[in-house]
Amino acid sequence: MEVLKINGIEKQFPAGQLPSTVAELLEQLDIKPATVVAEIDGQIIERKKFAETKLRNGQSIELVRFVGGG
Repeated sequence: MEVLKINGIEKQFPAGQLPSTVAELLEQLDIKPATVVAEIDGQIIERKKFAETKLRNGQSIELVRFVGGG
């Protein structure tokens, strides 16, 4: 079992099925990249680097979504 801590909650993935990149994780979570800021282990990831930023077992990820309205 592999684990990512997403917004403080551990999410488990079967061995070998951990999303390989931030972009893949967002796709699995059904989140549009244009609506989110991602931080991995305390480091903010530029949106243009989501597809090339690799994920590893045990990382802590914060996803902050922008919501329109007033």
